[in-house]
Amino acid sequence: MPDLLCMGEPMLELNAQPPGPDGRVLYLEGHGGDTSNAAICAARQGASVGYVTAIGQDRPGESFERLWAAEGVDAATVRRDPEAPTGLYVVTHDARGHAFTFYRSNSAASRYAPRDVPEAAIRQARILHVSGISQAISTSACDAVFHAIAVAKSAGVKLSYDTNLRASLWPAARAAAVIHAAIAQADIALPSLDDATALTGLTEPEAIADFYLGLGCPLVLLKLGKEGVLLARPGAERIRIPPHRVAAVDATGAGDAFAGALLARLLAGDDALAAARYANACAALATTGYGAVAPLPRPEAVRALMAKAATAA
Repeated sequence: MPDLLCMGEPMLELNAQPPGPDGRVLYLEGHGGDTSNAAICAARQGASVGYVTAIGQDRPGESFERLWAAEGVDAATVRRDPEAPTGLYVVTHDARGHAFTFYRSNSAASRYAPRDVPEAAIRQARILHVSGISQAISTSACDAVFHAIAVAKSAGVKLSYDTNLRASLWPAARAAAVIHAAIAQADIALPSLDDATALTGLTEPEAIADFYLGLGCPLVLLKLGKEGVLLARPGAERIRIPPHRVAAVDATGAGDAFAGALLARLLAGDDALAAARYANACAALATTGYGAVAPLPRPEAVRALMAKAATAA
């Protein structure tokens, strides 16, 4: 069975490309869904990975099955729902960055429920990775994630949690309550600065790290975007990991790349700091192409970027 199980909602992606000479915008079809992206990134780094979700019996669902098979992600715990579609989202870009438009109402993943959770597979894993989106898509999906967390914790399986806040999916108070209840049980918390500010009202990275450590999570990796990453553990340990300067064109999936690479390296035996440094470089490279999956780098590219940065330091 896979060492890492990622749980959430995969979504077909349509990503807007730069306008052509005639001003028309074409959309690149791809695959997305935060925890699916993380699973694929972890697999590309050499980890043993499986995915937990439901997809429709439709063309997008079939496309995901082919993708996971090609990427080495075990889909034995993926359900096919004959009565609901696979979700879809559109990515557009402007001077402020990238924006998402989602079409996921009544998707197969949103119908996922606690009875669907593959308890035996979770008990045999080493890490379970979930996110705020995994819980935001519906009440039943939220309950399913909490059930999966309970199964994992009872079996000594470590829990990784990425906040990945999508304010349009649920009220702010509910989002904060659910996400913080989950992180209180997590072994690894992966908030972004923007998410954490919205969820806690705090703006200083060190204060945010203290907040999540205070919930009981022993390892917090606060993603600071262009400013790198802050690693925090109980006590006074605070380590700033500087960013890598790359020719970024699309930040879609960069946080997912960080999560997948981090978990892959932890499973490979790296300590938290070494894994975070590797993940930081992987996430930077993930911004150098369009789409969530296509730009996810492989180890040789990540190591090359790290070596280049070390030489320049």
